[in-house]
Amino acid sequence: MTLPKSHNYDPTHVFDVMVIGSGIAGMAASLFAVNRKLSTVQAGSVGGTLFTSGLFDLISVYPVGEKKLWENPWEALDAMRRDGSRHPYNRISKEDIQVSFDEMISFLGASGMKLRFDQNRNLKVITSMGTIKYTYCVPDSMWPGVEAYETKAPCLIVDFNGLKEFSARQVATTLREEWPALRSLRVAFPGMAGRDEVFAAHLAQALELSETRIALARMVKPELGDARFVGLPAVLGIKRTQTIIAHLGRLLGVPVFEIPMMPASVPGFRLKEIFDSELPQKGLLRLIDKRVMSVNRAENGNFLLNIGGNNESQVIQARSVILATGRFMGKGLLSDRQGIFEPLFNLPLHQPDNRTAWHHERFLHPAGHPINSAGVDVDDSFRPVDAEGRPIYDNLFAAGTILAHQDWMRMKCGSGLAIATAYAAVTAFIENFMKQSTRESA
Repeated sequence: MTLPKSHNYDPTHVFDVMVIGSGIAGMAASLFAVNRKLSTVQAGSVGGTLFTSGLFDLISVYPVGEKKLWENPWEALDAMRRDGSRHPYNRISKEDIQVSFDEMISFLGASGMKLRFDQNRNLKVITSMGTIKYTYCVPDSMWPGVEAYETKAPCLIVDFNGLKEFSARQVATTLREEWPALRSLRVAFPGMAGRDEVFAAHLAQALELSETRIALARMVKPELGDARFVGLPAVLGIKRTQTIIAHLGRLLGVPVFEIPMMPASVPGFRLKEIFDSELPQKGLLRLIDKRVMSVNRAENGNFLLNIGGNNESQVIQARSVILATGRFMGKGLLSDRQGIFEPLFNLPLHQPDNRTAWHHERFLHPAGHPINSAGVDVDDSFRPVDAEGRPIYDNLFAAGTILAHQDWMRMKCGSGLAIATAYAAVTAFIENFMKQSTRESA
């Protein structure tokens, strides 16, 4: 592999941090590392962020078996601590969790994606299924939808012929009992009439053009009636979303908002665009669509990582590694007939004793399935540990959904888990590295 000359890469260079993974945890770890002036390189298959909805959860369900919803996420964290839960959140102070969120929100806002939140409250967001999701932060493009739902104001939900992932009628029908002033409308997307199927990314690109927005507004405005808000699927541009929403709002005369859709999502594309363009400007060496094929240790304890792709490879040396490869979808965890395993470092895992215990007999068991809490056990510095709780390597850290003792999908804590544990891992490395440097200079 030939690394880009623009990065001035020196093959003998020793990086402070190697981040493995391209999902939210990997991107967050890279952000926190470069913000602290650590020389950082990141590798991982492209696309991890594409599967995000654009919503940033902290936590809204606990305990999972009771499906208890929390209006205040911090109270949910307090309940977990009182119960002695082994969830990774319990290794991080609430202050550090908030600081990690604030840093991510500040970065995204400065990069063009403003996020809105209420400090001590989960927000209620309409989904493409017509259900209500609790979440902590929403993109500014979705904020009017929060207000519309809270007030139950007259609202028109619009969808497009051929967009199979979104049905305005389903949203309105599902919410009709609690929101009777909700109506639906289906129109042919400008320039795509007669197509059997249209795709979210293509619609987002088309809406970057003002003439497309004008044509869309002409279709919708005669159907507004008493609507005080208009909701649309989350396809309102990739790079100029705020401009697009503001323009549509002026054309229609009412606030416009996006409704999150199923992955891969347009808000996921927006996040990917920001991370891919902004982090290298902060000093990150981003190895696009390159994978870590194997890992060895140098005599001085540094990691030697064989990075491969396109039939080429390169060994990179790093003082530390942050493992943020996710679970099965991200190939951070794999399985065979004997059990679940971690393929890069062969780390011991918390998991059921055998395959028959992976799942309950009931597919929709209220507590979820034991396999959903499998993963890497860590200490308070987020270093993977052995069965006796001893760190396997002083300079290996883990973050995100690869961690054990959490069911992020059912607890609605995925983004928060990724961001907070990435922050904790970077902080722990700095503390570890400073101690080591002090010892070496003594």
